[in-house]
Amino acid sequence: MKRAILLLAALAWSAQAEPRHIHTSDGVDLYVQVKGSGTPCLYIHGGPGSGSWWLEKFSGPMLEKRFRMIYLDQRGVARSSSPKDGNYSMDRMVRDFEEVRAALHIERWITLGHSFGGLLQVGYAQRHPQVIAGMIILNASLNLTRSMAEALPKACELLGDDSFCTDTTKPAAQRWMAAAGKLREKKIFWKMQYASRDNERRMAATFGEIPNWNKDQENKLKVDDYLVDLTPATPGLNMPVLFFYGKTDWVAVGPSQYKDVRFPNQLLWGSDVGHVPFLENPADLEKAIDQFRGRAGL
Repeated sequence: MKRAILLLAALAWSAQAEPRHIHTSDGVDLYVQVKGSGTPCLYIHGGPGSGSWWLEKFSGPMLEKRFRMIYLDQRGVARSSSPKDGNYSMDRMVRDFEEVRAALHIERWITLGHSFGGLLQVGYAQRHPQVIAGMIILNASLNLTRSMAEALPKACELLGDDSFCTDTTKPAAQRWMAAAGKLREKKIFWKMQYASRDNERRMAATFGEIPNWNKDQENKLKVDDYLVDLTPATPGLNMPVLFFYGKTDWVAVGPSQYKDVRFPNQLLWGSDVGHVPFLENPADLEKAIDQFRGRAGL
């Protein structure tokens, strides 16, 4: 009897963990992997174009003990197909999330957004607050323009060149892109977000672990929707929020952007880590998530 119960449990887990393909109303095939148990949690990855695999790989075991994780490759990314009309607008991305939720028969869920995914996450919460039971905002920018401006001093320090900071005749975004190009040219861009070059290599290697990786979103997601400062929207979003930021994350939140975040029911968590806490400080991330779950009753 015990063996039969274990076999049934294993079969149930296998079916639960089976990858799914959800077809959107505009003909895009979305890759979705569902694992774990508990409160449903949609992972909204960043990039644009980073895909869901690296979070599943590095933090899946921890997260899946606490949540029913929904790992989604967004349209035009990794194992998902691209829209024929090139539509990557905020409204369309949010509609994808809603169509995934409907296909999985989920009434309410929490979202976990990393990096650029924080913008999508808050845009989703603005449009459909009734389906969002909580948000884990992980090393994410809610104001890309400010993030780029705050990245400049660190970039200038690493380059030993103040011109990118002092030449105010050019917009900060333009100066940041130029500085980032120089950092990559000198092979030191990793210092903006990682504790070591080896960790950058470990993250980069995950892209090679998925065959035929779709990079369309990375190349085409240049929509003005994502240059809007979303921090003024935060006081109007009342769901429980964990705002987790790395104190040495120079490419996303920066040193002080968290001060602009004003969710009424928020847990601010500053961590001694760069951009990828699920790789470089998983213990602190786990501690933050558990405290959030306790406060939010999840």
